[in-house]
Amino acid sequence: MKRLAIYPGTFDPFTNGHLDVLERALTIFEHVIVVIAENSRKKTLFSLDERLDMIETLTATYSGASVEVLHGGLLAEYARSAGATAIVRGVRQVKDFEYEFQMSLLNRHLNPEVTTVFLMPNVKYTYVASSIIREVALLGGDVSKFVHPYVLDRLKKKFEEQKNL
Repeated sequence: MKRLAIYPGTFDPFTNGHLDVLERALTIFEHVIVVIAENSRKKTLFSLDERLDMIETLTATYSGASVEVLHGGLLAEYARSAGATAIVRGVRQVKDFEYEFQMSLLNRHLNPEVTTVFLMPNVKYTYVASSIIREVALLGGDVSKFVHPYVLDRLKKKFEEQKNL
């Protein structure tokens, strides 16, 4: 049986911290599905299709990675249907862990066959969050150390489009 994990998130945008966690997960699991969660409670900068394009582009060279979209529903059920044995979650700080710990226990209740694996990104990404990246980029700050050049280009274009509206 293949060791399969899912790595869910909104990924708006996909940062170098996300990529770092994916790379770490690929050293443990034979295959990792990056699952872009559609969350109606979150207002995203990038559309689902734009996020899918960016993540597929960034992960194209990783033979053990693929990208899918979760259109609603429970993550624990998605993990079951995908045949995943683990849910990968990046944890940067204690605040992240508290929330993720609660979610892990709930997912274990809903699907006892799946284990949540917490991975810490490289220390240089511990304070990087997609929301911070969006805010700094919107205000014209340099986020080039925290996102892939392709994502940086998409951020610049997105904010330029918004200025022209």
